[in-house]
Amino acid sequence: MQYSLRQSSKAVIAPVLPPGGRDQNVTVVLGAQWGDEGKGKVVDLLAMDADIVCRCQGGNNAGHTVVVDSVEYDFHLLPSGVLNKKALSFIGNGVVIHLPGLFDEAEKNLQKGKGTRRVIDCARPAVFNFHQAVDGIQEQQRQQQGGKNLGTTKKGIGPAYSSKAARNGLRICDLVSDFPVFEEKFRVLAEHFLTMYPTLNLDVEGELAQLKSYVVRLRPLVTDGVYFMHQALTGPSKKILVEGANAALLDIDFGTYPFVTSSNCTVGGVCTGLGVPPCHVGRVYGVVKAYTTRVGVGAFPTEQDNVTGELLQSRGREVGVTTGRKRRCGWLDLILVRYAHMVNGFSAIALTKLDILDTLEEIKVGIMYKVDGEVLPSFPANMDVLTRVKVDYKTLPGWCCSTEGVRSMEDLPPQARDYVHFIEDFLQVPGRARGSSQPEYHRYSTLKGLQRVYQLSF
Repeated sequence: MQYSLRQSSKAVIAPVLPPGGRDQNVTVVLGAQWGDEGKGKVVDLLAMDADIVCRCQGGNNAGHTVVVDSVEYDFHLLPSGVLNKKALSFIGNGVVIHLPGLFDEAEKNLQKGKGTRRVIDCARPAVFNFHQAVDGIQEQQRQQQGGKNLGTTKKGIGPAYSSKAARNGLRICDLVSDFPVFEEKFRVLAEHFLTMYPTLNLDVEGELAQLKSYVVRLRPLVTDGVYFMHQALTGPSKKILVEGANAALLDIDFGTYPFVTSSNCTVGGVCTGLGVPPCHVGRVYGVVKAYTTRVGVGAFPTEQDNVTGELLQSRGREVGVTTGRKRRCGWLDLILVRYAHMVNGFSAIALTKLDILDTLEEIKVGIMYKVDGEVLPSFPANMDVLTRVKVDYKTLPGWCCSTEGVRSMEDLPPQARDYVHFIEDFLQVPGRARGSSQPEYHRYSTLKGLQRVYQLSF
C-alpha cells in the first residue's frame, strides 16, 4: 500500500488506496437525449439484482411507467426499481420532494399490491404548494413578456431549487426536528414569495396543518444520507443502482439551456445528489431511444413535423407520463447522443424502441450539423445557433418486418443489425441492450427471462 505524507507541524500519514482498491458497486442509468428514452424499463430489469435503488436529482416532474403482470405502475418521485421486493429505495439530497405527491404515489402503488421500503435523506429540499403556484405564474409571465414559455411541468421544481440556491429553502430535517421552528421559517418563506408575487394565492394555515400531519409518518423514513450511503458502500457488499431522472440534454449546465430542467441530470449529479465519491461509480448506462423525442419547446434539429413524425408519435405512443402532452418526434440525432456520451462517459448504451421503426422503408440518422454551410465541430452551447443548424443525414434501409419480442441480436433482421452497429460505430460505445417497445413483459431472475425484451450482455 502507498502512503502520502502531508507537511504540517505534526506528520499525518494517510493510506492511499491503489487503483481498483475500492469496489465500483454503483451502477448508473441515465437518459442520453431529452428524456422519455425508456429508462424505467431498463432500471426495472437491472433492479432485479440490486440491494438499493436510488434517485439523485429532480422531483415529481419526472415520469416512468412500468407494466408488470398486466398492472401499470407510474413513478414520479420513487425509483421505479423498487418493484423489486428485496430492494431498498433511497431518495437522495439532490431530489426536491413534494410530500403530498410522495405519499399519494406510495399509496397508489400499495393499492396495486406493491409496497416499498423507503429511506429519505434528511437534507432533501422540500417543494411546497406555493412553489408550484409560483412555477405557474412564472410560466405565464414568460408567455406574456416574450411569447415563449419553457414548457415547465408546473410541479414547483425550479422555484424549489431556487430556494435552495438562495439558501432560504427548507429541508426535510427542518420539518421532522422542531415543528414550531419549522413553522416560523415556513411563514417567512411564504411571505418572501408573496412579496415577489402579490397575486399568489396562499393557504399557509392549511399547508402547515397538512405538513404537520406527515411528520409522524415521515420520521421513521428519514436518515443522514451521507452516512447511509457510506455504510452501503464500505460495509458488506451491496449492489447499488442509481436511476437518473430527465436526461443529459435537460441538464441545467450541459443541456439545451434555457429549455432544461433545474438539476444535474448527468453523471455528476449522482455524486452531488447522493453523497457518493466518484471512485465508487462503476458502469454508466446511457439509454438511447432509436429515434428522438422532445416534450415542450426548444430547439430540435432532427424533428419531423410531418407524416414521419406523426407515425413515430402514434406507433411509439409518445405521450408524457407526467404532463399528458404529446411528444415531438424526429430521427435519431447522433451528434446529440455523442455529446451526451462526452459528458457522461457511458460504459454502454441501451437502445430502446427499435421496433417502432419496423414499418419504415428508409431510416435517417443525423450525423452532422452545419450552419451557413460550415460544419460545426461540436454540439453548440448557444441555442440561437442550434435553432439554425441544418442536419446531414445518413440514410439506412429499413427492415419492414416486426422485431417485437426479438430475444437476441442474431435474431434481428440484417438491416436492423446494421442500424444498431452504425450507432455503436458512430458513438464508439458498445450497445449492451436492445429493446422493444412492448409495454408489458414478464420478469424473471434468469438472463434467458430478461431476453424476452432485452438482449443483455454484461
